[in-house]
Amino acid sequence: GNPASIEAFADSIEGPVAVLVNNAGESQSGPVEELPLDALQRLVQVNFTGHVDLTQRLLPAMRAAGRGRIIMVGSMLGSFPLAYRGSYAASKAAIKAIAIALRREVRRFGIGVSVVEPGAINTGISLRRTKYVKNDGPYAAEFDTMITNLDANEAKGISTQGLVAELFKAIDDKRPAAFYAAGSSAPVAFSAQRALPLEIMQNLVHRKHGLQPRD
Repeated sequence: GNPASIEAFADSIEGPVAVLVNNAGESQSGPVEELPLDALQRLVQVNFTGHVDLTQRLLPAMRAAGRGRIIMVGSMLGSFPLAYRGSYAASKAAIKAIAIALRREVRRFGIGVSVVEPGAINTGISLRRTKYVKNDGPYAAEFDTMITNLDANEAKGISTQGLVAELFKAIDDKRPAAFYAAGSSAPVAFSAQRALPLEIMQNLVHRKHGLQPRD
């Protein structure tokens, strides 16, 4: 996500890239009220701006070649935001939105753009998650409940190999879809989204993380 490293990496590539997978990310958690602004800005740089930066740098050669695939790795939370994961969900929603726009812009140049939105993936990321919450604050108890359930869900999530298999679908499909959902009931959730009101879907997402709806 570092701008200098992105520039150096892009400059080191000769010729057009056949497949670009944007997958860098930070898993940030915390109540919105207590998120430090610098942490939020770092998250946006790593999870969103850096992806756009690298894509911009590689697109001219891809466009000139008239071919290529761009895969943005989002998250199920980009479509189903979760309390105490607002900043992370927002960064993934931004990735989804810009990919939709980019998909239409570059399709006439033979470039396909897709978003892969996985659910829980068992990568061990719970050990590297950044957390911003006051231990004695008003959100602490509920935050701890969410984190405990989040870590448990991720421990039972799909393997990284399962995600890679979904990425290859987006790469290999002759007509790549705009969205691919992978693992952790994500396909079921996206199907249910078309039939259920938003509030019910949000309640289901929060129940899965130990957070009960309140009157």
